[in-house]
Amino acid sequence: MPQTLDDRLVIAISSRALFNLDASHRVYQSEGLEAYSAYQVAREEEPLEPGEAFPLVHKLLRLNDRLGGESRVEVVLLSRNSADTGLRVFNSIQHYDLAIKRAAFCGGESPWRYINAFGCQLFLSNEAEDVRYALDCGVAAATLVSSKGAGSDNDQLRFAFDGDAVIFSDEAERVYKSEGLEAFTASEKAAARQPLAGGPFKPFLAALQRLQQAFPASEAPIRTALVTARSAPAHERVIRTLRAWNIRIDESIFLGGLDKTEFLRAYQADVFFDDQPAHCASASPHIATGHVPHGIANT
Repeated sequence: MPQTLDDRLVIAISSRALFNLDASHRVYQSEGLEAYSAYQVAREEEPLEPGEAFPLVHKLLRLNDRLGGESRVEVVLLSRNSADTGLRVFNSIQHYDLAIKRAAFCGGESPWRYINAFGCQLFLSNEAEDVRYALDCGVAAATLVSSKGAGSDNDQLRFAFDGDAVIFSDEAERVYKSEGLEAFTASEKAAARQPLAGGPFKPFLAALQRLQQAFPASEAPIRTALVTARSAPAHERVIRTLRAWNIRIDESIFLGGLDKTEFLRAYQADVFFDDQPAHCASASPHIATGHVPHGIANT
């Protein structure tokens, strides 16, 4: 009987997000595909350095050890490499002892079309176009824009999310963009008991919660935080929306327009997802950051 991934947290990762492929990518850009292929084959026994997403992937896969070896977390490699040039990537996976068994090497084509076939709930890539296609397929996705790949020293895996256009739809943000802060505040106050529609990361947040529930609350190896520019009274609709969805989030930080970076550092986020390019640019030198190209801020 074929195996399924229905009860697992499945995350797709591009090879350039998992490993530092900057040197080989420069060869591709300056000399072309044939030179790139020769470069990779000649170095296929030379392990690649970790990329921006490596610490996150390492922590994710360690969750299976805490589940007694039960494979509830699956990481799938999706790559534009061919199988031939991708051998260096797989050799590097073995070098770092990462339990990644499934992959699609697409020979120059975009790998987004395999995201739903693998049952992925999240896709992380350096290719913005692939990320947009994944979002169009209904999968949470982000373009990694970090300038550092170090994770926190905390054993917990800590996710931080913006609210509007990430966890929630961008319906409220559209009011803010078109009519201003005063209209936004009045609209959110009036609709405080009306749940927001879900954004692209709602299913991923729900999947994280299912995994959290496999552990006692005091020992959960995953922690989640909402880090939003909203302030009172616009906080109430957010709280009531999560309650209506029956989704618990561990920490909610309402910043009222303050810069998010210091709060993310204090929270010790392993990764932060936001739709606003400016917020991502501020956080990315300090925190592994994923830009979510969704909603009114990205049109």
